[in-house]
Amino acid sequence: MKSSQSTESAGFTRMAAAGIKLHPSCRARQERFGLLFYDCRGPRLLFAATGTLIPADFFGTIRRRDEFPAGVSESQKMALNKFVTQLLEKGFLHEQ
Repeated sequence: MKSSQSTESAGFTRMAAAGIKLHPSCRARQERFGLLFYDCRGPRLLFAATGTLIPADFFGTIRRRDEFPAGVSESQKMALNKFVTQLLEKGFLHEQ
């Protein structure tokens, strides 16, 4: 017999397992400085000085919010977490 608490926890687990992905109306392109994000819904651009840290197609598939390419240092992960939050707030990424 399941209690409502375990059912709620199971629902929360499903939500927590959801990931993030580039919004269907947005594109990312590799530039010399890093990544250029642009939104086809309007004239919105975001220039990100990421260098070669993240490939342009990285957010083309569903990723965990804390998932980054191999070899990224802890300090880089902290900076990238802030960057992902910014991309979510601006609508370039969306949660799945």
